Amino acid sequence: MRLAERLNSFSEPQTIKMAKLGRELKAKGINIVDLSLGEPDFRTPDHICEAAIAAINAGYTKYTPVAGIPELQEAISIKLKRDNNLDYAPNEIVVSTGAKQSLANAIHCLVDKGDEVLIPTPYWVTYADLARLAGGEVKYLPCGIDTDFKLTPEQLEAAISPNSRLFIFSSPCNPTGSVYTRDELAALAEVFKRHPQVTIISDEIYEYINFGSGHESIAQFDGMKDRVVVINGMSKGFAMTGWRIGYMAAPRVLAQACDKLQAQFTSGTNAIAQRASVAALLSDLGPTQKMVAAYRERRDHVINALRQMPGVKASMPGGAFYAFPDISSFFGKSYGEHVINNDMDMSMYLLHEGHVSSVCGSAFGNGDCIRFSTATSMENLHEAMTRVAMALAKLS
Repeated sequence: MRLAERLNSFSEPQTIKMAKLGRELKAKGINIVDLSLGEPDFRTPDHICEAAIAAINAGYTKYTPVAGIPELQEAISIKLKRDNNLDYAPNEIVVSTGAKQSLANAIHCLVDKGDEVLIPTPYWVTYADLARLAGGEVKYLPCGIDTDFKLTPEQLEAAISPNSRLFIFSSPCNPTGSVYTRDELAALAEVFKRHPQVTIISDEIYEYINFGSGHESIAQFDGMKDRVVVINGMSKGFAMTGWRIGYMAAPRVLAQACDKLQAQFTSGTNAIAQRASVAALLSDLGPTQKMVAAYRERRDHVINALRQMPGVKASMPGGAFYAFPDISSFFGKSYGEHVINNDMDMSMYLLHEGHVSSVCGSAFGNGDCIRFSTATSMENLHEAMTRVAMALAKLS
């Protein structure tokens, strides 16, 4: 059997690979603290689960419209106005099986072979692979810890070419937790206004997990909304990862195109999960706020611990649930048979010597760093940081 050549354009995500390696060691009886996957450790709030049960009892078990049930499209429209002051009609919203499908839909409807796709690094692992699958040519825009891993207007202006078609970024960011301020987004918007051929995908899936003054969307600025695709979903802010509900808000012409594309892949999304999502979006956000308070406490503990480790540099994340420390000062050092030449060596060393799973930063476009997920208990995080500190202290 001959497999399609396109499969060679991407590989298994490092996030999934490292989680798999951790599970294999656990199966051998080794106590691994898993900080690899970005999945909330909280239960989905009770009122959301109860809405799903009510939907089952009411017989909401049939096929749904491709772009989502009208009640959920309307709820998303209300949420965007309430939380972001963005006016999107229900027919400008497409509900998909997770935000990843929303991203895939938008990218495949916007990118032709040879189009240039601009991606600031660090970035979420899937952006580049989706762009390449669509035939795009990826141009990375490196952002370092000195700018809190955020793109400057000068970098953006220098990177855009006549062939630039799409720009993809996230705020709050996975893997860094960096959050763009209103002023920073306004400055980027001014650059985009000079280059009308570029569409912007704004991944806002971590919107609610924000430790600062609040979430800002680049779609809010004059002249931008008709060029921006807002990606969001239920997984992070509502601890609904397994429910698989994502959505996009976009100009009507793109929403129609994504509806057409999705009809050939999955058609409509799970009916019961959609009904539960209506309840989540229109109900009190108290449970989400309690989760965010816990994430803040965990962030503070992990970043403070990392900053006490000699040789580690760690910025303070403004959102999401990750730490992305720079560990490049350890390159060239060793302990026993372990030699640390790069970030992958460091992740494997911490896994086998410290029994803590992480993800190498090069998976996200920055080989000086590694990513720890803080979406686990304080007990686990305390133990993990203790183990990491001990493992790093052995290197010389």
